[in-house]
Amino acid sequence: MKVTDTKIKIITLGCAKNIVDSEFLAYHLKMGGIELTNDEKTCNTIIINTCGFIEDAKKESIETILKAVENKKRKKIKRLYVTGCLSERYLKELSKEIPEVDRYFGTVDKPKTLISLLQEIGINYQKELLGERELLTPMHYAYLKISEGCDNPCSFCAIPIMRGKHISKPIEQILNECALLQEKGVKELILIAQDTTYWGMDIYGKKSLPYLIEKISETVFFNWIRLMYAYPARFPERVIEVIASKDNVCKYIDIPIQHISDEILKSMRRGTTKKGIIKLLENLRAKIPDITIRTTLLVGYPGETEKHFTELLEFIKQFKFDRLGVFTYSHEEATFAYQLEDNVPYKEKLLRQKAILDTQKVIAAEKNSELIGKIYDVLIDEKIGNYYIGRTYKDAPEIDQNVYIESDTKLNIGDFYKTRIFDCEEFDLFGKVVN
Repeated sequence: MKVTDTKIKIITLGCAKNIVDSEFLAYHLKMGGIELTNDEKTCNTIIINTCGFIEDAKKESIETILKAVENKKRKKIKRLYVTGCLSERYLKELSKEIPEVDRYFGTVDKPKTLISLLQEIGINYQKELLGERELLTPMHYAYLKISEGCDNPCSFCAIPIMRGKHISKPIEQILNECALLQEKGVKELILIAQDTTYWGMDIYGKKSLPYLIEKISETVFFNWIRLMYAYPARFPERVIEVIASKDNVCKYIDIPIQHISDEILKSMRRGTTKKGIIKLLENLRAKIPDITIRTTLLVGYPGETEKHFTELLEFIKQFKFDRLGVFTYSHEEATFAYQLEDNVPYKEKLLRQKAILDTQKVIAAEKNSELIGKIYDVLIDEKIGNYYIGRTYKDAPEIDQNVYIESDTKLNIGDFYKTRIFDCEEFDLFGKVVN
């Protein structure tokens, strides 16, 4: 029975891939006559889209669920549903430990999960709405998930457990989604997946990401097309050519190398070597001199000695990544690495993380100082106080740095402005719009 007075708040935790899942859900709810709200005080139903990737993410998800349970006990909400990676991975445990949740949903079978969740609320799934989304990001940028799941055997990663095997989204469906996003006014398209470089392997028998980027670039108009989560092993080299040759493809790439020591890379089952990583990174910079390279690192992995860590730290100092994130190792059950001894003390993991971040702070300051006096197209994301806040092509939303602009004239959110950089901090730039 459809609950006509249902007013739903969707809480999305974790990565951009979860945001996309919530956007599809939100659109179907809206088309089913459900009112969506961001205010927990006015909603009567909460849907929590959880993350279960590492320990900190699991804790955040559990705390969010328990807070919602407390609101349900106090009769502030009537219904509570939980979906996402955590409920896929720990369905039995969660059902037993937190039975107050009305129902848990997983992630592996996406269509089935969406249909079941809609039916629970009282809405029929409308197949003709395939590809339609209610953007939860600002309207001028959007994430496009080009595949589900992952076939890579990384020893530390629980993603295949929660998301299943790799399944590429057909190109016709991707282009349809692109057209719909263009109609909404999206100017920056961000391609995401567990591993974007693997797209097409299950459809065409080979990695076909270069073909996909070309088709999107030539078929649908976006000012910026940005590539994230590009796995370094067996990297399709023609991606470099496409990034270099297409004006609307950002000279930016996110390549999570995780480590540089051959011993650690082998234990991590990354499928590549120090030599291979260096060759790829140097090739990118040689063929695209103005490219921004972002990476993600993992410290405190089982067996990571001081020597291994020093090798990683020295490589960071030498290569000087433009953007960098670093996680501490989380010992996840059912992963290959779980059979190894988690022998790096937590305090030492934090010290190694801090050492890398401190090093990157110096590198970032040096790189930012080199930008002073240069003019870039800046996409305005928001205004806070006296500052308009935007980004150059060098920065992805949420995870990278911003450009802060003071302007006597009004700037439109979602528009591009020629901006001269006049000052900087370690992780931020200050600019003035050029008339």
